Amino acid sequence: MQLTCIAIDDEPLALSLMDSYIKKTSFLEGLGCFNSALEALETIKTQKPDIIFLDIQMPNLNGMDFAKNIDEDSKIIFTTAFDQYAIEGYKVNACDYLLKPISYKDFFEAVGKIYSSKCKQESQVKNSNSSDGIFIKADGKFVKVLFNRITYIEAVKDYIKICFDDKTAMPLMSLNRMKNIENELPENFVRIHKSFIINTEKIDYIERNHVIIGNVRIPIGGYFNASREIKDMKTLSCSELLELLKKEKS
Repeated sequence: MQLTCIAIDDEPLALSLMDSYIKKTSFLEGLGCFNSALEALETIKTQKPDIIFLDIQMPNLNGMDFAKNIDEDSKIIFTTAFDQYAIEGYKVNACDYLLKPISYKDFFEAVGKIYSSKCKQESQVKNSNSSDGIFIKADGKFVKVLFNRITYIEAVKDYIKICFDDKTAMPLMSLNRMKNIENELPENFVRIHKSFIINTEKIDYIERNHVIIGNVRIPIGGYFNASREIKDMKTLSCSELLELLKKEKS
């Protein structure tokens, strides 16, 4: 598991040190280093880093005020040369408080606690997944999704879109990868295109190189050609269709 992080500090040397520590730590992935809190706003909003290393005394907007407006999903580690902010730091739910000059030992201990906590959380969620569904992270929380409600899953840039058989239900968007969820799905789910995983039990019909589910036409990405495979068949069971799709994929 990787934890994403950013560093914010108006001192170039301090920022460079944090950057080197991030690169040195195998389970951290740096998303950027910023000279001010305002510069980091867009990255925090769009990429939602797991950890924010945040200096306190900075011009325009100090780190303490900035921390009050950060989503609780991002863990804050204050980095400062002044110890008088420690109590105030914990009031804004900071995970740790590192005094400059910061040693790698202190840095590693701080991020290690967050990493261990995240691993434990993911393990608990994974263990709570039942055979009838899975928990998907979306909008900063884990949402339970029942397998029998899913019609298809589509890759949309850096997100996956999970669509349901209930037409009144909005699709669930998760910052995720297809391969992550593909391994967690039951056998009746097949990836028939690089951008689509379908629930074969929800197929209405197959027309040439498309699967139709409701009013949605989903392309079959070269794994399966219905006219060639089943041209002499009058009926086709769901299990037979599933085997044909899996055969073509392999």
